[in-house]
Amino acid sequence: MVNPAPALALPGLAFRAFEAADGLRLAASTTPGHGPGLVLAHGFGQTRQAWAATQQRLAAAGRASLAWDARGHGESGRNASDHAYHGEQFVDDVARAAAALGGQPVLVGASMGGLTGLMAQSRHRAFSALVLVDITPRWEASGVERILGFMTAHPDGFDSYEHAADEIAAYLPHRRSRKTPSQLAHLLVRRDDGRLGWHWDPRLLAEFIPSTDGLQDAIEDATRAIDVPVLLVSGGRSDLVSARTVEHFLELAPHARHVQLPEATHMVAGDDNDAFTDALIEFLSDLAEPHAATHGDSR
Repeated sequence: MVNPAPALALPGLAFRAFEAADGLRLAASTTPGHGPGLVLAHGFGQTRQAWAATQQRLAAAGRASLAWDARGHGESGRNASDHAYHGEQFVDDVARAAAALGGQPVLVGASMGGLTGLMAQSRHRAFSALVLVDITPRWEASGVERILGFMTAHPDGFDSYEHAADEIAAYLPHRRSRKTPSQLAHLLVRRDDGRLGWHWDPRLLAEFIPSTDGLQDAIEDATRAIDVPVLLVSGGRSDLVSARTVEHFLELAPHARHVQLPEATHMVAGDDNDAFTDALIEFLSDLAEPHAATHGDSR
């Protein structure tokens, strides 16, 4: 296992790398601590930076954690040109992340990370508990369209960090502060033509997204099979997860706990990280009391 010095330095977090089943190098940030540890899986188009503030609080609480850049994202490797991206690879990568941390950790998965984590749990029984962040087995199509619309809106990239910050601010008008160049450094890469492009491999849109079509039945089956404590944290202003999809989720997993953060959108951990991490830490504390962790609680 090779652990080169990271390009992305996150205060209080240690860099490491681990290998996917096909040998691809995946970049991660870890914190030491006692178990069960936490494996944090980000959403499509994000990086492990999305979990940095939460990991720092987990470290302060003595909790071991590992967050990684999904394949084709951030500092992790990209599939070779003759090796198409496929949803199954991402499911396997979640299981490999759990093995890299060791023990039987808790999964914290946002959006894509939550769905692939659900499938990994169904196939590998890798986790002792699940925390799903604004994702349910069914989702609102309009929310997906808005996300993909933004991700495909700038095929020519950006001419400056300020240009990218303007576009992100327009996409996330509820955020009070604009992204600074240093905050955008992990999201953008300098292309050969000198312009700034997203950190993720553009092939993901043409290969990974279509590979997940028709998976809702399998995701529902995986949800029905959950036999460990589970927490759903949704955003009250999310356009992907709604009261309707939450109700359906709780029908599939009646023992699940649900916490809604009223002011958060789909970007829950980014919109209200303190409230999100508070809910996560409370859930972790309750895991020592099985009757509390498995009692449905929609708030």
